[in-house]
Amino acid sequence: MTIFTVGFTVLAALLHVYIWFLESFRWTHPSTRRTFGVSEADAEVLAPMAYNQGFYNLFLAIIALVGVALLGTEHWVGSALALAGTGSMLAAAVVLVAHDRSMVRAALMQGTLPALAVLFLLLEL
Repeated sequence: MTIFTVGFTVLAALLHVYIWFLESFRWTHPSTRRTFGVSEADAEVLAPMAYNQGFYNLFLAIIALVGVALLGTEHWVGSALALAGTGSMLAAAVVLVAHDRSMVRAALMQGTLPALAVLFLLLEL
């Protein structure tokens, strides 16, 4: 296990914990609405969906972090979990930009750390 594998996986997980916080608890705040490009009226309508989506991000982060925790003692299990978490994060970023090309910046922010984690996790297999 390298410092790069652990570092990028943990950073990707922490980013997704932050996204969970924004989507699930700060969704209607002006700064969060600006971050996601959502109007005040739309934010109110989308709040239940954002709340749920935020927890998806949290669960992916937990999977990745449990994987990191197991890398030292149960390498294959830890690698599988870390790859499942970061691979899903990366896949979500790809889906985001594939659906709407104007979301390239958001997809890069969401997907760069998971992509690096996936790369280093695969190099260690």
